[in-house]
Amino acid sequence: MPDAHRWRVDGGRQRRQTLFMASKLTTRELTADLWPDLEALFGSNGACGGCWCMFWRQERGEDWSEIKGAVNKRRFRTLVKDGQAHGVLAYINGVPVGWAAFDRRRELAKLDRAPSLACDDADRVWSLPCFFVKAGHRRQGVASALITAAVAAVRRRRGAVVEAYPVRPGTFGKSIPAAFAYTGTIPMFEAAGFQPVGERDRGKQRMRLKETAAAGA
Repeated sequence: MPDAHRWRVDGGRQRRQTLFMASKLTTRELTADLWPDLEALFGSNGACGGCWCMFWRQERGEDWSEIKGAVNKRRFRTLVKDGQAHGVLAYINGVPVGWAAFDRRRELAKLDRAPSLACDDADRVWSLPCFFVKAGHRRQGVASALITAAVAAVRRRRGAVVEAYPVRPGTFGKSIPAAFAYTGTIPMFEAAGFQPVGERDRGKQRMRLKETAAAGA
């Protein structure tokens, strides 16, 4: 599969992987044919709270309580079917265990209008706005593999700038609850070569991959 990346889950390289040392971790870029895998991964809760990866696509004036769940699922499925939503799925031994979205920043209306995440070159930016890793598979390198695969997918599209929005630990204290870590964490993006842009004490920290790395130059 040309769009798949294969990994060995190695207990010597990642923590808490003793039970997964012989497992094979792979990633595949989302296509309409893979919708059943994404649906199975997200489950009846739509990953978290009926989101269905539509939080950052919420239009101005929409009431989240009215669109979460079935409406979000229908909208996202249509985007996937039409090739208008992009992301990467992670599998362990063929079973979907993780997801990372990526898309042009301008396609993520709520993110693009957030004052705290504002930038002056949004037309050039590809965003990695959210992740979901199934319980029981967290802290085992799945998110890191997803970042690598998502960045590679952006490179194939000749994306000039790759941006992420991990939550700062100071927002919650020492530990970030899983439900609020959907944008990732600063250490995992630092390990992938991302750097902070505009330091913040709380909330989400905008981070970028160097343009040369993102463009594959």
